[in-house]
Amino acid sequence: MSETKMVAGLGNPGAEYANTRHNIGFHVVESLAKLLQIDLRKKKFGAIFGQGEFAGKKLILLKPWRYMNRSGEAVARAVGFYKLDVSDLLVVTDDMSLEPGRIRIRTKGSCGGHNGLADVIEKLGTESVGRLRIGIGASDIEDAVDYVLDKLAETERPLLDEAIARARDAALCWVEYGIETTMNKFNRACETQM
Repeated sequence: MSETKMVAGLGNPGAEYANTRHNIGFHVVESLAKLLQIDLRKKKFGAIFGQGEFAGKKLILLKPWRYMNRSGEAVARAVGFYKLDVSDLLVVTDDMSLEPGRIRIRTKGSCGGHNGLADVIEKLGTESVGRLRIGIGASDIEDAVDYVLDKLAETERPLLDEAIARARDAALCWVEYGIETTMNKFNRACETQM
């Protein structure tokens, strides 16, 4: 097993944030861990993580255990420890600019106003970070912080549960086939579903 891949899901630690829109990245990593039977209880790098394998590759699942806007340090430390190329990293995050339930995979770009992704980009020193964004929709609330830190409404849950499952499948496709194949398969699939 020569190749190592890392999926880092962004969120906020602590029970009070557990079911908020901002923690959808954590949920995707937890879904991967459950499916692949990876124990997600190790602590290092300022994160909770676990290791397993998928498609003949070593897979590291990471949840930075600092607040969202300080996610980058844990991600950068783990990338450095495992001597990963930035192309071996996929960051999973919520996105207010996408409709609820929609997913979008990109190879690079700006943070799009997402503080966690901004910190990852800053700490890694590049915008060429693969990211899997999950739509949580725009807010009617004036303060975006209140919106992303709100608990999910019961009416949102089925749509976001489906998006988490689709994002998990996209992450597995990324591990096995790479980001271009994953973008072609999942970005197009989302466009035809909407």
